Amino acid sequence: MGAVKTKRMPRAVREQQMLDAAVQIFGQRGYMAASMDEIAELAGVSKPLVYLYLNSKEDLFTACIRREAAALVEAVRAGVRRDLPADRQLWEGLGAFFTHTGENPDAWSVLHLQARTHGEPFAAEVTAMREEIVAFVTQLILAAAREAHRDPDLPEREVAGLAEALVGAAESLAAWANATPGVTARQAAATLMNFAWAGLGDLMAGRPWTPPEEQPGPHTG
Repeated sequence: MGAVKTKRMPRAVREQQMLDAAVQIFGQRGYMAASMDEIAELAGVSKPLVYLYLNSKEDLFTACIRREAAALVEAVRAGVRRDLPADRQLWEGLGAFFTHTGENPDAWSVLHLQARTHGEPFAAEVTAMREEIVAFVTQLILAAAREAHRDPDLPEREVAGLAEALVGAAESLAAWANATPGVTARQAAATLMNFAWAGLGDLMAGRPWTPPEEQPGPHTG
């Protein structure tokens, strides 16, 4: 009777195991301190196999960034129901964002901290993800603004800066929430809604804050 052959794990499954291990090590150790030996050990494979599948430490890190960026974008998109009012859409999008970043702190560390501090092409991968999220948020705010102003042709540039500011605030708040014990995704989302939507609500209603007129100074004539 011949020896029983063990079933080989599909390449795609083994690659995901390697990426899971790499995200954990990169997220906790940082890109420079992470070792391929440690990643291979955590993944339960040999270091040569990691190199065989993913070529180099740089390629492995890039693959981690791309996978986690795609997962975050998908989580935000899936969390928004487009049949809801604008404030509810934003609330659900923020909730999905903070839930995902809270449940995947190592992945968020890779995207928010590690990838941005080790130069191109890593930063470019994160920039592409961020631009996709900003574009999505821009469309949410734009739809609400056009409805509020009863102007279907309101230019996108009128709200583009708001989306940039909102996404930037969400990124910083996610880092704070992950580092602060006891802060839930719901609390983080509510914090940002309270910070942002009061102002956005007034803006949608045609009550924007305007800076005071500049007063002539001693050097302005």
